Amino acid sequence: MNPPSRRQFLLHTGHGMGAAALSSLWAPGIVGDAAANAPDVRGFPNFAPKAKRAIYLFFSGGPSHIDTFDYKPALRDIHGQELPDSVRNGQRITGMTSGQKSFPCVAPMFEFERFGEHGTWVNKDILPHTAGIVDDITIVKSMNTEAINHDPAITFINTGAQQQGKASLGAWLSYGLGSANANMPAYVVMISRGKGNLQALYDRLWGSGFLPSKHQGVKFRSGDEPVLFLNNPAGIDRQARRGMLDGLAELNGGTYEKFNDPETQSRIAQYEMAFRMQAEVPDLTDISSEPESVKSLYGPDVERPGSFARNCLLARRMAERGVRFIQLFHRGWDQHGNLPKQLSGQCKDIDQPCAGLIKDLKLRGLFDDTLVICGGEFGRTIYSQGNLSKDNHGRDHHGRCFTTWLAGAGIKRGFEFGQTDDHCYNIVKDPVHIRDLNATILHQLGIDHEQLTFRYQGLDERLTGVEEARVVKEILA
Repeated sequence: MNPPSRRQFLLHTGHGMGAAALSSLWAPGIVGDAAANAPDVRGFPNFAPKAKRAIYLFFSGGPSHIDTFDYKPALRDIHGQELPDSVRNGQRITGMTSGQKSFPCVAPMFEFERFGEHGTWVNKDILPHTAGIVDDITIVKSMNTEAINHDPAITFINTGAQQQGKASLGAWLSYGLGSANANMPAYVVMISRGKGNLQALYDRLWGSGFLPSKHQGVKFRSGDEPVLFLNNPAGIDRQARRGMLDGLAELNGGTYEKFNDPETQSRIAQYEMAFRMQAEVPDLTDISSEPESVKSLYGPDVERPGSFARNCLLARRMAERGVRFIQLFHRGWDQHGNLPKQLSGQCKDIDQPCAGLIKDLKLRGLFDDTLVICGGEFGRTIYSQGNLSKDNHGRDHHGRCFTTWLAGAGIKRGFEFGQTDDHCYNIVKDPVHIRDLNATILHQLGIDHEQLTFRYQGLDERLTGVEEARVVKEILA
């Protein structure tokens, strides 16, 4: 009898391995619950991680670093003066201010004060609660990006490229690390909105790109059904749903054996995840059991579903339950006009919840192994857009420098890193590119950003791309 050819051997072996994989999805108990949410690649983490999980508080629209953390008293002296050409230095500007004939500098319309052991400048008028936690966080004042418009900028910082189609940070973490809870996805997204100008947020910002689709973020909604189609239809009980899924898995299993499309396996995994989430999500999103002392940390908005405060509390509850990466998007930070009023409103939404989250994590012993990141896609200009009046001025997009803060999981406490010039316009010390930020996030979760790759169209894709990126070790404890 002739031995099987290489093609026949691989074909039959592949079918056997596929059957084993499908069996583990249909009945996770066969190989252990961990297999249901295991990563797609082995060998991660590369080294002992400081963080078991991460919570990313993303402020969509570009918060003004000048009016929040990057304050210099000398700004008062240049108010109303023309921004020198030597400072602007031919910088590309957006179409919204390209027609301006003058670029008058505008100082913050708020009062700042030094807080904490190291005397950190914080806007005390609109960030009083955040001022109270400055000894727990690192403030990076030298973030920078090449993107100057919202969609490419927010796509860049979330996926590593300004072009669409790449995998998001959370999807990479799901791919490399999986989830610690077989009943919950590794990556969850929640969205809240402020009262300012709202930029569009597309699902591709938390998408899987070229990675298997099971790694895309699962978006939780604020209504009675946090995840669409999670509840059984009327007249269908859990046992009947289980039978339906078993039949569907059998059909999909046959399709996989015939075509060997890995997306078929992803679809089966997603159906099974949805079934397991039915038992976990209702209790997760019910905050009635939370003591009033905990709710009060997040402020009165915590009682309102869909608010940033409620989402922060849910993020803590997800962190406790093993969700690997939780990302909260808060919209409304694009203040081209009426900045003092709009920025005050936005900060009122997020100030107490951000501080409350840090305090809550510390109280529950989660702070030391939870990485918290807080920031947007870029900052705002020192020069005024529109009317220079006290109550009506705005600021344009600014990617040359902006501010992000980090906390927990091996991040230095009460620390500031990076420095901008006297106009808060250019970086003069310790630049941190958004690729560096992503490399640092991966590092704290035990991943070497150069080793977490996925072969796609002949290229070993990675979150930080092919350009130079570094872990910002100066901010690590």
